[in-house]
Amino acid sequence: MADSTNPGSPGAPNASTIVVRSPYDGSVIGEIPAQTAADVDRAVATAKAALERGVMPLWQRAQILDLAAQRLAARRDEFAEIIAKEAAKPIKTARVEAERAVGTFQFSAAEARKLAGDVIPLDAISAGEGKIGFTLRVPIGVVGAIAPFNFPLNLVAHKVGPAIAAGCPVVLKPASQTPFSSIRLAEMLIEECGLPADYLQVVTGGGSTVGNAIVDHPDVALITFTGSPEVGWGIRARAARKRVGLELGNNAPVIIEADGDWRTAAAKIKVAGFSHAGQSCISTQRVLVHRSIAEEFTTTLVDHVNTLVVGDPMDEATDVSALISEGERDRVEAWVQEAAAEGATIATGGRRQDDGVLLPTVIAGATPSMKVCAKEVFGPVVTVTAYDTLDEAIALANDTEYGLQAAIFTCDITKAMKAVRALDFGGVLVNEVPTWRADQQPYGGLRDSGNTREGPAFTIKEMTEIRMVVING
Repeated sequence: MADSTNPGSPGAPNASTIVVRSPYDGSVIGEIPAQTAADVDRAVATAKAALERGVMPLWQRAQILDLAAQRLAARRDEFAEIIAKEAAKPIKTARVEAERAVGTFQFSAAEARKLAGDVIPLDAISAGEGKIGFTLRVPIGVVGAIAPFNFPLNLVAHKVGPAIAAGCPVVLKPASQTPFSSIRLAEMLIEECGLPADYLQVVTGGGSTVGNAIVDHPDVALITFTGSPEVGWGIRARAARKRVGLELGNNAPVIIEADGDWRTAAAKIKVAGFSHAGQSCISTQRVLVHRSIAEEFTTTLVDHVNTLVVGDPMDEATDVSALISEGERDRVEAWVQEAAAEGATIATGGRRQDDGVLLPTVIAGATPSMKVCAKEVFGPVVTVTAYDTLDEAIALANDTEYGLQAAIFTCDITKAMKAVRALDFGGVLVNEVPTWRADQQPYGGLRDSGNTREGPAFTIKEMTEIRMVVING
């Protein structure tokens, strides 16, 4: 990140600031500039000039990314502490995020080293005889990256790492609730890893000011956005002539057949449904259980969930802490109470602790029309619904406007393959929760879950254009 002499950086003088507070106890973590469209203009101009100066060679991009992985690994605990404070992500979970970001940069470095085009056999037609054809992968241009609060380091790495590998300068807007991971990462990349300062501009501010200015800017070639479907599809509509990659929401279902290892499933859902208070787009939300085991499964799941430690994110023992804001907590709590009023049973949780943190909640007897099933809760809530046949379970799982990841637990390979073919999601997992993700996989969904596939190898291709070269020999 550039210093205060660069008006595109958070260090630039500004008339107003945004106070960033801990979601857990409200204490002040720090302040960031409330930047404006004029700051975005300057940042984009700087990024465009960097590209016009000449594309970085692949070896240099790979070297920067290698160093980023090394430096980040050495500073894992430092970054984990920043994440825990600004996002209220439990410190032990924040360390996992930092470790994943190391891998994301490693994969980006590996992809940078093999970024290449293809040989085109022009002499496959008579007119091409004597000609040589091949393609180059060239940077698409300035990348506008708009990041979410829930993975303030690794999801930023999924945007910045591939952009560096592709040779694209980035104008990055972090979430206003969690800006410090991005700021520290940018400092590290520039000061310690050799990234030219004009290749990464961090611009802080609100979505309606800074976010819209990035989306609307004519010199931004590609938008990469992670967040809510409402905002994401709004961006897509505004930026019809840009390449726009959206990674959005989900209400992830898991089907548990009677022949599956449902005890293991319950133990995994204890983590998958409640890590970071359920604030993950693939947090396990809808548990569909065969009726013959539904009661025993629910009891076992509740027993697991009741062992979760809820409280201060800086405490090593904590499993679940606060939602990102009081408003989000109140919304999730209202959805839970609405489900109870509509006939569901709150098997555990559904209320706040004395410190205001919403307890992990299991809702039994949920029906598809309830908000806790039909929408993305994005909170510490898991619903349990019984079914009679696998066809019914698949229909329930597919009855959604989302389509990111789904899962099934079964010991029957025929059932597993039926689910793999029938579940209409970007990813289907067998004998694993839908919350599992490898950072190198093609990750993305259908319908309101987005329109792209993340993972460095796939993102880099999106961030480049194909240039056809013909040589008349």
